[in-house]
Amino acid sequence: MSKPTARARLAQAAFVLFDERGYEQTTVDDIAERAGVGRTTFFRHYRSKEDVIFPDHDRLLRLIRDRLSATSNSTALVAVSDAVRLVLLHYIDEGDLARRRYALTSKVSALRDREIVSVARYQRLFREFISDWMGDPTESASLRAELMAASVVAAHNHVLRRWLRGESPDPIAEMDEAMREVLALFPGPRSRPRVADGGTTVAVFRTGEDLDALLPALRRLIGGEPER
Repeated sequence: MSKPTARARLAQAAFVLFDERGYEQTTVDDIAERAGVGRTTFFRHYRSKEDVIFPDHDRLLRLIRDRLSATSNSTALVAVSDAVRLVLLHYIDEGDLARRRYALTSKVSALRDREIVSVARYQRLFREFISDWMGDPTESASLRAELMAASVVAAHNHVLRRWLRGESPDPIAEMDEAMREVLALFPGPRSRPRVADGGTTVAVFRTGEDLDALLPALRRLIGGEPER
């Protein structure tokens, strides 16, 4: 079995100390000493003791951004589902470390606040992507994009928390099902009909009016002619 990396030893040492002494009472020097490394080595891997607790959100956000950018308009929702699954798989791969983090952040308010900030970064990324996909600059569309992004993040967090509490035997299947429900709520992107120069526009509707009486009004609407 390969020897754990310094980064892994630091994380392990930190969580052991947090359990023994409490989060507030544990210092960076304590963590480095317990891991058998120097203070300089600690800061080579982490910026603070808070960073030991949380996953590498910057890297995860880059992975999400890369997945979302590698898509077309027609496969945008598939990319959203894939991106959410990437984050869930990261936590699952962490195993017990993710569960210990969950227990710790549930008890320390400062860590909960930081987690909320991190969640907001994911939601903003999804909102920007969904807004571009919708292609609608109106305020109502902006609200829909915000609501959609919030629902994507909420679905992920719901399944993740169930797995962290040991309530989900198959979190990947649950995540896929949750995303199917979320994406079913999404409207399609804004339609942008195009009419070629010199082409013919066809309007289909039902009315009791005589066609000859309607044609002048239709020509004004299509051609932008002023009322006479």
